[in-house]
Amino acid sequence: MKKINQKVIIPAIPKEVYDAFMEEAKHAEFTGAKAKINNSVGGSFEVWDGYASGKNIELIPGKKIVQTWRADDWPEGQESIITLKLSAQHKKTLLEFNQKNIPDEFASDVAQGWQDFYWQPLIKYFKTKK
Repeated sequence: MKKINQKVIIPAIPKEVYDAFMEEAKHAEFTGAKAKINNSVGGSFEVWDGYASGKNIELIPGKKIVQTWRADDWPEGQESIITLKLSAQHKKTLLEFNQKNIPDEFASDVAQGWQDFYWQPLIKYFKTKK
């Protein structure tokens, strides 16, 4: 099993970044894909038209998101844990991301996927909102 650690600066305040992840309409808007999100602890989610799914473990609005996470092409029963920590940086957000328990054969693609399908679209989303 592999893990990923990434940091990125998002041009929005932490609450806005949190809401983009946890509100269906905003998530769908920045990703361009359907999202079903129950934004309570223990609630489940499906994003990217059902490609990724999981459950919310810990939610601290504007500060932290911890979820189980799995892709639909992973081995049956395999799930990882993602943690997003959000901290204010002069009207921007430092997003510290880690993911653990990624099946070895998927780790490289998953790491690149966060960059291509989350961080870059999220940056673009907020730049167009300003």
